[in-house]
Amino acid sequence: MPEMERLHYGVAYYDEYMPYDRLDKDIEMMKAAGITVVRIAESTWSTHEPQNGVFDFSSVDRVLDAMYKAGISVMVGTPTYAIPPWMVKEHPDVLAVTQNGPGKYGARQIMDITNPVYLFYAERIIRKLIGRVCDHPAVIGYQIDNETKHYGTAGTNVQLRFVKAMHEKFGGDLNELNRRFGLTYWSNRIEAWEDFPSVVGTINGSLGAEFARFQRQLVTDFLTWQAGLVNEYKKPGQFVTHNFDFEWRGHSYGVQRDVNHHQAAKCLDIAGVDIYHPSQSELTGAEISFGGDMARSLRASNYLVLETQAQAFPHWTPYPGQLRLLAFSHLASGASMVAYWHWHSIHNSFETYWKGLLSHDLQPNPVYHEAKTIGADFARLNESLHGLRKTHRVAMLVSNEALSAIDWFPLPGGKNYNDVVRRLYDSLYKLNVGCDFIFPETEANVLTDYDLIVVPALYSAPDRLLEKLNDYVEKGGHIVYTFKSGFTNGDVQVRTSAQPGIIAKACGMSYQLFVEPKDVRIAGDPFGVGSEAGAVETWMELLTPVTAEVWASYEHPEWKGHAAVTHNHFGKGKATYIGFLPTEALLKGVFERVLREAGLWGQDQKLAFPLVVKSGVNRAGCRVRYFLNYSGEPVEFEYGYRDGRELLSGADVRHGQMLNLEKWGFAIVEDRESRACEVAESADGAAD
Repeated sequence: MPEMERLHYGVAYYDEYMPYDRLDKDIEMMKAAGITVVRIAESTWSTHEPQNGVFDFSSVDRVLDAMYKAGISVMVGTPTYAIPPWMVKEHPDVLAVTQNGPGKYGARQIMDITNPVYLFYAERIIRKLIGRVCDHPAVIGYQIDNETKHYGTAGTNVQLRFVKAMHEKFGGDLNELNRRFGLTYWSNRIEAWEDFPSVVGTINGSLGAEFARFQRQLVTDFLTWQAGLVNEYKKPGQFVTHNFDFEWRGHSYGVQRDVNHHQAAKCLDIAGVDIYHPSQSELTGAEISFGGDMARSLRASNYLVLETQAQAFPHWTPYPGQLRLLAFSHLASGASMVAYWHWHSIHNSFETYWKGLLSHDLQPNPVYHEAKTIGADFARLNESLHGLRKTHRVAMLVSNEALSAIDWFPLPGGKNYNDVVRRLYDSLYKLNVGCDFIFPETEANVLTDYDLIVVPALYSAPDRLLEKLNDYVEKGGHIVYTFKSGFTNGDVQVRTSAQPGIIAKACGMSYQLFVEPKDVRIAGDPFGVGSEAGAVETWMELLTPVTAEVWASYEHPEWKGHAAVTHNHFGKGKATYIGFLPTEALLKGVFERVLREAGLWGQDQKLAFPLVVKSGVNRAGCRVRYFLNYSGEPVEFEYGYRDGRELLSGADVRHGQMLNLEKWGFAIVEDRESRACEVAESADGAAD
């Protein structure tokens, strides 16, 4: 893994979008704000190749030379996610055909990423651009494409590739395919490969989920192909990254359904991520934490925030102090770079009102002035904050396959997989429980690094994955499952045993019936969170313990004899199963009990949201703790850790003293008692 040489503070910059020539002025303002890196070129293919085979990189050259002269580094993006009009005019079939029909030119990300004509032109522009810039001393790295997904591509070319993939997967055995996907239903059985229908209209969840998996693989293949091209030109010290995004709900929300991030990230030197979030009075920091934990887990290393908001929408324009809080929140999750999309607000076209760091007048403003303090602190505190290494004892297992399967069989009320994931993740976040993400393919020996694994709604999973999780518990691990886990195999075929299938062995319970809850609560207050938090939402499995202890039961005139939450000792470990969607408050109570049993309830849990605590070890071997106040009110708390130094102010901090954080404020305390810190400090003193 390449190690970023320093903390970077950056912006996306498009000289081509500017209403008048102001490159020198922009650089002057960037330098004043402490901007150390800009990202260019990934959005402007039609500028660089205005006609087929006619290339003009003068705008790239101009920016590279000016940034180098100013001491600002540059990341160059491959401009392949927004295609020029001449390509569509000459080759209309490069547009993706989706379940909604043929594509229409205008928006970005509308092409078939498997189309050979598109790939020909994409390779040509990549080679022309990267070959031109790779030797430039300003260039430190490359971003391949942009928020890549499969864009729903499902045309003839893609269908043919899918049939070939199925032929290979099933060894040409159509009977096996029909059996595993249940295609006898409604006469969907296929008797000849040449009769394989388009899956765009399929009603079969197994076939549909398999096609979704295939489409995600197209993205992995596409990014791997681009990375391979760029690697031919990449120089020592340069890196390749990509900006992954998430399910979008007006902001970054959950696991991306159209990309397998874990697989696609394998071709990268360092993972990158785009994180957008609610702001103003709705700011919680949960999206920054979720996206950061996901990005860090992809390569088990620090990551780059390639896009986040400065102003953006009117309802996102940050309150005073929030921009600083947000920037340092990214660092607290392990980011080595924080970059805004984008530097300037553009004056026309689709994203006119997605404002940048500068408003439309392109002059200094309160957000810009706050950014200047961030850039100065990044530079001043680089040695203490750069390269924060984070290790966690809790992990959450997420699965694209489970997500796709639940998409085919949505939960009541339209809730989906990510609703469950975020309900669990946010509860842990607000308890100040640090969390990594693991994946179905994560090796068994890696699972043992964690004392607790949380598994939301693992609806579709192959036998080997569930057996691996059973083995983890038997050997001493703790695990928390939610409803819908273990229900179907990897082909989305419901298991014929009593549910929850294979994991029933570790969970010590089973169920046959499930219902949609109406006016159901948890009996009493078993987790001490108040009876008002005991509402049963969305889904309700009627659990029958075998060897498990009942932690909670349903309160209902007909269902009151059934367990709602069970806890079982299995081998050296323990498995907790939650048979419904709990409120966040109830989940926090369940997690507190589980964490205490697992020996994971500590000093951080004495502090709770809106005070968020995150920590890691810096390159000097010192523990660094971030205390982040996601509240419009001041917060006071007792510092219960070893003596240290608050990095922003330089003040000593003693165990047991009271610390005060302003609204939307934060403190960063470096533990100065570790031997590594003492050695590093002595060396710094000798150098001075």
